[in-house]
Order: sequence, then structure tokens, then C-alpha cells
Amino acid sequence: MVVTFAPVNITTEVKSIKMHHEALSEALPGDNVGFNVKNVSVKDVHCGNVAGDSKNDPPMEAAGFTAQVIILNHPGQISAGYALVLDCHTAHIACKFAELKERIDSSKKLKDGPKFLRSGDAAIIDMVPGKPICVENFSESPPLSHFAVLDMRQTVVVGVIKAVDKKAAGAGKVTKSAQKAWKAKCILPLISATLVLISSGGRTVSELFQLTI
Repeated sequence: MVVTFAPVNITTEVKSIKMHHEALSEALPGDNVGFNVKNVSVKDVHCGNVAGDSKNDPPMEAAGFTAQVIILNHPGQISAGYALVLDCHTAHIACKFAELKERIDSSKKLKDGPKFLRSGDAAIIDMVPGKPICVENFSESPPLSHFAVLDMRQTVVVGVIKAVDKKAAGAGKVTKSAQKAWKAKCILPLISATLVLISSGGRTVSELFQLTI
């Protein structure tokens, strides 16, 4: 399998998968596994990176995201521009409260565009990460959508991501092993088509089509 790491945008092939020192052919949701990849340095992949199928909705860097938050033990007011460290899955990134869109109560809108939020308030806000991060909305991947914001050595905000503005991926690094794996997948259908033609007694594809109708 070929995977892409985000937000570093590195694509490579998975060499092996292990769980409790035992080899696996595949890992299923909920499995706690380790896997080896080819041609990737330890310096290329960092804590907080996300790996996913390179051909099936690969993970991407988030330019920003919309979240539903609850303000907890904060002594003052939180306004647009407030920036503190956000903990989401294994990422530890500074994020800014770019816009306070609406204050809510049990998903019911109370006020559009509040100027500030206090302890006990719930709101929908737009956030912008200070460094590259990969997150997902709750409906697609709950483990990558829950977060907490820390200040004064305590949790002051908890939230869940509702929508993600994904950054267009540039030309990332593709390892040689990933390129070989892609070529192998492209060659197999051609071999299968050739075998079909050989087994059909030398008839062309058009002749076979006419026979079927």
C-alpha cells in the first residue's frame, strides 16, 4: 500500500505492519500498530503527522477550520485574534481564533458575531493554525476532530471541528518505492487484458464485442 503523510506531503510505500511484535497483512480501525515505510528519514516525519491512502482521499494540510467550542475555566474574555496552543490528536500547534461567528446554546443560535466569549459560553468559530497541521471534520474522522486549548497550565477551551478548509497540495516528495508500487498496479491490468486476448483465440477486442451482441 502507498500512503501519504500530511502535512509534510511525503508519499511512500508501506513495507510491513506489526502489532505486539507480530506481523499483520493489514490494520483495521481501532488497531494500535506500528508500520515500516521505505525511503523516508526519521527527520522527514514528525509527531502530529497523519498517514492515509495516497489514492483514496489522502490527508492534506488544513489552511483553517470551523469548530464548535465551549469556554471553560478562563478568567477573562476571549476575542478574535486570541491565539494559544491547541492539542489535537498528537499535534501540538498554536492556533488563532480568527472569527467568532456565533454564540450558541445546545446548537441553538443566540447571537451572530459576538465580540467576545466568557467561561460557560459555547460558540462557532473560525480558527487558523500558526503552523502546518492535518485535521478532519467530525463526520469523517472523529479522532482527528476533537481538540483542547491550554492556557495557564489548564484546559480553557474544548471543541470539535465541523468543517475544514484544506490547503491545495503542492508537488510533494514521492519516494522511489512508491513510484514502483504505482507502476506495478498499472502493469497488472495490461497483463490481464493481454491474457484475455490470447485465450480468445487471437480475436480482437472489436470481434469479441460483436460476438457478445
